[in-house]
Amino acid sequence: MMPSHRFATVACAALLFITAAAAQDNGKKAEPKDEQFTYRVYGLFIVDREKDLRETFQEIADVKLVSVSFDAAEVTVEFVPSKVFPGAKPEQLVERLDQKVRAESRGTFAVGPRLAGPRDTFERVVIAVAGLDCRACELGAYESVARLEGVAQATASFRDGKVTALIDPLKTDRGKLEDALRKRGVQIPKR
Repeated sequence: MMPSHRFATVACAALLFITAAAAQDNGKKAEPKDEQFTYRVYGLFIVDREKDLRETFQEIADVKLVSVSFDAAEVTVEFVPSKVFPGAKPEQLVERLDQKVRAESRGTFAVGPRLAGPRDTFERVVIAVAGLDCRACELGAYESVARLEGVAQATASFRDGKVTALIDPLKTDRGKLEDALRKRGVQIPKR
């Protein structure tokens, strides 16, 4: 049997512990933590556009741009989903972020799900182009190719004289890319 003063000391210590824990919790839930997400980015057609992309993300409240990969056409961002998109389901996050990115960039940038499948199953196509030299023309050439089914990634630089695309050869080919560019008014020199 435990002596009564020892029992009182143990009981008092337990009561203090419980009281301290209850006071510390005080009904407050732990703050949700930032989570990192990597998405495919559209509109990053030349390296120089990275600055514009960073400025776009600076204007989106509570979303931090962690990194940009021009080579993979991806961005990694960090945010608290429940704070930035209250009530959104996990599968809705990319769509909701895309809406914010499009609105803030006036439609020149967008985000989407990461590239499906291993990169080595895609084919790199480089098309020589000529004639146009402004950024809006580069964007137009980029968009005409990047929006085609089967195009995973694209770049367009009239300064470098080329449009480059990473394609799924089961869904598209060089001819379709060239046709899309010609419809946009892009000159393709004969090979």
